[in-house]
Amino acid sequence: MTAYEMNFDGLVGPTHNYGGLSYGNVASQSNSQAVSSPREAALQGLTKMKALMDMGFKQGVLAPQERPDVAALRALGFSGSDAEVVEKAARQAPALLTACSSASSMWTANACTVSPSADTFDGRVHFTAANLNCKFHRSIEHPTTSRVLAAMFADERHFAHHPALPPVAQFGDEGAANHTRFCKSYGEAGVEFFVFGRSAFDARFPAPQRYPARQTLEACQAVARLHGLGDEGVVYAQQNPAVIDQGVFHNDVIAVGNGEVLFHHQDAFLDTDRVLAELHDKLNRRGGRFRAVCVPRDAVSVEDAVQSYLFNSQLLTRADGNMLLIVPDECRQNERVWQYLSQLTSEDGPIREIKVFDLKQSMQNGGGPACLRLRVALKEAEFKAVNPGVVMTPELHDTLVAWVNKHYRDSLTEADLGDPQLLTECRTALDELTGILKLGSVYPFQID
Repeated sequence: MTAYEMNFDGLVGPTHNYGGLSYGNVASQSNSQAVSSPREAALQGLTKMKALMDMGFKQGVLAPQERPDVAALRALGFSGSDAEVVEKAARQAPALLTACSSASSMWTANACTVSPSADTFDGRVHFTAANLNCKFHRSIEHPTTSRVLAAMFADERHFAHHPALPPVAQFGDEGAANHTRFCKSYGEAGVEFFVFGRSAFDARFPAPQRYPARQTLEACQAVARLHGLGDEGVVYAQQNPAVIDQGVFHNDVIAVGNGEVLFHHQDAFLDTDRVLAELHDKLNRRGGRFRAVCVPRDAVSVEDAVQSYLFNSQLLTRADGNMLLIVPDECRQNERVWQYLSQLTSEDGPIREIKVFDLKQSMQNGGGPACLRLRVALKEAEFKAVNPGVVMTPELHDTLVAWVNKHYRDSLTEADLGDPQLLTECRTALDELTGILKLGSVYPFQID
């Protein structure tokens, strides 16, 4: 059976800025107040998309959100015309305007959790939008995310969409950044791996002390139920609280998996031996051969991993069956990380090739190659049912590059967010983009 893993990369939005909004995300906080370049950020992302497409991987695009979010500002008490709302927020509550202007939807790994049809009870691909309720600036994303996903995966014969979980702390859900799927091949039943930082109702699970644990066990379990996943195809694991307190805010900052391989840091999980044994047993029962590649702390510290985003990489299966690791340039700049990667590819293991990409604009905001993409395993008929407007082609790449150069500012500061003209520029750009990607009306300004 022909099946693919398709990567949908988030297109960086026109308001990309360094607001330092994500407490617990070391890179985001350390670059707060710096001058950003929305144009460069978007073009860097498009370069990566085209490169993967040119290598033969299925590649798609996920549209950014409308920002500033005027509706959110109105709900917080600002009134008048849209321009007046922005101006008042800039004067009276600039921190709220910064939050409502965040381009954080570029982190497409947080958009939702996806279960392929081979795993689900009704044989459809299931999507549950993430509520992202740990951070205000992200909690306002899921309504638009749901509309965009529904426009991309519209055929109800193949795709099922679920709204975000209740927006309360007990069901904190950060999407695919804490979810990995293992399988022998993409079209066969696999094992879905849910990683959580804390339990809302069970005090036996230790919690981090410095930074918040954003994903709950209860959210993971709810998504598994919504998608109709059987117990034989699910493994739950708790993230090590000590690494959360060192800036590992999502599992994809300390581990990445694909196919039959888990690439992880020695300190990624609690009760690691049990977790690996369960993954091994359940995948083997489904015909696979689970392999764990553990990076020892003596070779790469957690601090090195966070600074370089070694594990926030894309692990992709090449045509020859071996694996390719897509890493940010920061990995090459870290001597210990680069030494480890050079040794890794010289060994007789599953990861045989490393490719480096310059993603400085997104890295400075706290996310690397894996944050920028959502993985969707699709059988041939399902792939054909995807909205063709969001499937990357050479022509679409060129069109989007021209679109970015036409509409995006070369530099942006927090002070610029109070310019009502920025809202107009963003809406003009997105209105054109929905036509390019054939999404229809998905943004509030197009619907209201």
